[in-house]
Amino acid sequence: MFKKYISLDIGDVRIGVARSDIMGLVATPLEVIDRKKVKSVKRISEILNENNTKSLVVGIPKSLDGTEKRQAEKVREYVEKLKKNIDGLEIFEVDERLTTVSADRMLTEGGKKGALEKRKVVDKIAAAIILQTFLDSKK
Repeated sequence: MFKKYISLDIGDVRIGVARSDIMGLVATPLEVIDRKKVKSVKRISEILNENNTKSLVVGIPKSLDGTEKRQAEKVREYVEKLKKNIDGLEIFEVDERLTTVSADRMLTEGGKKGALEKRKVVDKIAAAIILQTFLDSKK
């Protein structure tokens, strides 16, 4: 049975969002939520409804040695907030070491040079990397 997923790259200022195709095989960047301008939990709930899924993949930031520091705690706290506010949510966690670095490198190689230009898309690309990592692990 096929399943659709939404993934999040949760940061203090922005949340990158990606979604899978209907077969749950390929990740695509979707949007960046500005946490200062938008009620992010509400927007994530809307995205889940728009995509007819309750399956959420979340990147957990870890240090290079695999340990979790304060940023991982913040992500886990936010995930708890999502669970309390969105009924029936199914959460999958992915180690997201270096996803933002990888996304930034991909943008630079693709010709996007300026920090402002990258900032608009890097988080949703990082979310797509997180989701693709998860989807590939299921094969």
